[in-house]
Amino acid sequence: MSVNMSYRENVKLALQSIVSNKLRTFLTALIIAIGITALIGVLTSIDAIQSSLTNSFSSMGSNSFNIRNRGLNVRIGDQGSQPKVYPAITYRQAMGFKDQFNFDAIVSINANVTWNSTIKYKSEKTNPNIGVIGADDNYLQTSGYKIESGRNFSKQDVENGSAVVIIGKEVTTRLFKKKENPVGQYITVGDSRFLIIGVLESKGSSAGFGADKACFVPISKARMMMENGNPSYSITVMSPDPLKMDAAEGEAVLIFRKLRGLNAKQSSNFEIIKSDAVAQILMQNLRYVTLGAIIIAAITLLGASIGLMNIMLVSVTERTREIGVRKAIGATPGVIRKQFLMEAIVICLIGGLAGIILGITIGNLLALGLGASFIIPWKWMLLGMTVCVLVGMVSGYYPASKASKLDPVDALRYE
Repeated sequence: MSVNMSYRENVKLALQSIVSNKLRTFLTALIIAIGITALIGVLTSIDAIQSSLTNSFSSMGSNSFNIRNRGLNVRIGDQGSQPKVYPAITYRQAMGFKDQFNFDAIVSINANVTWNSTIKYKSEKTNPNIGVIGADDNYLQTSGYKIESGRNFSKQDVENGSAVVIIGKEVTTRLFKKKENPVGQYITVGDSRFLIIGVLESKGSSAGFGADKACFVPISKARMMMENGNPSYSITVMSPDPLKMDAAEGEAVLIFRKLRGLNAKQSSNFEIIKSDAVAQILMQNLRYVTLGAIIIAAITLLGASIGLMNIMLVSVTERTREIGVRKAIGATPGVIRKQFLMEAIVICLIGGLAGIILGITIGNLLALGLGASFIIPWKWMLLGMTVCVLVGMVSGYYPASKASKLDPVDALRYE
């Protein structure tokens, strides 16, 4: 009980001292709040970015992988390296894989026709930045696209090379400004006329890498439109069971190596890329942002702790007579030490609480901008409060120790 009363009395005295020195307390708490805001704000923002990336890439077909003739070209600043480029995957190889892959999975084939096409509808036309992608009837499912209106390609559309097209949301917005139903209308893609059979739901430019600015045509029709005489096709494999992904990948590698004519001694001349590979690369690079935030916050908090220590030393000098009186009526050095330590910790907690509130607010504003849900970073809040207590203890220990060692007689005679 006496220990609890001692702490309660120390907190009370600390608050009284803080109230009597409002300006000094405010300035010190402000510096601490800035440091904690930097730390909590950036860490909360990173959580928001990771959540947004996870949601975005899971919508691209989370249980899938691609077989391509080159790796991903994702560079963050000077980080990363140029991907290897292997011989093109031919249409015969892609179709051979689709026929031979008997694993419990969905296989689709696609190829890029162009990324600078102009789409026209009557007097309306888009900028020359629309992608045209050749795809089969499984592609939308394996890539995480959803039909908003209309229908997907049928097997007959793909086999016959029908002049039908499925358009992205931004293409719809650009061409059909009068809100008429695009399905059943004819548009011109390059020099060819196509019937719109479907409109895709929006995936967003960041999540779908410009998917809203794309048109999808049957893969057999796309072959007639390609200017490149040696295009490379991509194969997507989607497993309904995430636990069977590794087995599906192993089976795919064996079949495709055989189709590429590779023997046991030759290394694979193609890339297996999982659907969340880009997200993983970006998340790995977020650790540099985290490290930078911690360094900035540490420097700010170091300055705050020095300022707090200086204020506490001044406080010890100003309250020398008070310390002498307390010692004269029986206060032990330990009680005096606890009083000044508690005062430093309380100041840090006030600043830290303000910093946590500001940091969470800033972090969640970014989260809302990214379309992520509101985040309450409990672990970062706990970290922030722990840091505040540590800063208070470190910066307050020397002044508290100095106060506890004052001679009561000398303290009482101090003017």
